[in-house]
Amino acid sequence: MVKAIRVHQTGGPEALIYEDVELAAPGPGEVQIRQHAVGVNFIDVYFRAGAYPAPTPFIPGNEGAGEIVALGEGVTGFKVGDRVAYAGALGAYASVRNIESKFVVSLPASVSFETAAAMMLKGLTAEYLLFRSYPVKPGDIVLVHAAAGGVGLILCQWARLLGATVIGTVGNEEKARLAREAGAHHTILYRSEDWVARVREITDGKLCHVVYDGVGKATFPGSLDCLRPFGSFISFGSSSGSIEAFNIGLLAQKGSLYAQRPSLFAYVADEARMREMAARLMDVVGSGKVKIAIHARYPLAEAANAHRALEGRETTGATVLLP
Repeated sequence: MVKAIRVHQTGGPEALIYEDVELAAPGPGEVQIRQHAVGVNFIDVYFRAGAYPAPTPFIPGNEGAGEIVALGEGVTGFKVGDRVAYAGALGAYASVRNIESKFVVSLPASVSFETAAAMMLKGLTAEYLLFRSYPVKPGDIVLVHAAAGGVGLILCQWARLLGATVIGTVGNEEKARLAREAGAHHTILYRSEDWVARVREITDGKLCHVVYDGVGKATFPGSLDCLRPFGSFISFGSSSGSIEAFNIGLLAQKGSLYAQRPSLFAYVADEARMREMAARLMDVVGSGKVKIAIHARYPLAEAANAHRALEGRETTGATVLLP
């Protein structure tokens, strides 16, 4: 038996039940990991609430870090005792879990378990946004929504490192301070300012090369108005609700814009690409050039409280659960 959080019926945070769960030996191609830390992400809320369907009962969570305690048949490249991290299949909210080795990467000594658990989904998301969805170049002007969130703080640091001018939207002055400390050259308080007008003002009317939008409904279609002709709108999340169907002609009207709705899981489906992405992430974090801000830690048993804080927009940076 291991301790885990399970969802028997989708719903609010109260649907997260802390209980004993039987864990089988790792199957072919799997490793068994004793987890030191587990990451919390908004996608966990979508699964818990039923927005993303999963057969019940299920253990939520897609990222964590720990040490390998058992190997399934056919696993190569790992051994018992290895420090590892992963972003992959559901099942992270547990003290021990099995996962296919294709999702698992070695964890260098320069990156702690908590940092790794906090950065795998968010950091790999930032990697594909900055290097694949729209490869950021020196001199680009980048708009990051929710700039003080987990992905936002990584984007601010990494985009600045790549030579971009970074504009971040945030909800309050404290979040603005965090975003600026992370590298945002300019911050906009979206609740009290006309953020589209402010982007136009900050850029002297030139507007942005790319908008990275993890907010969704509340920032669309305003995000399109922040883009220069041929700019890229990258929607990678919907914390305020999903963007409703729109006439694709809107992209032509606003300047022959590009729009994407990428998914991390499409990018990491190719193991070689996932390992390339993870290596770049480990390097930039391990070197200290990008720092992962962990602003909240909860015991695994208090996962429901972590979800309440996340949904209440009370969080900045990353949240981890400690089994």
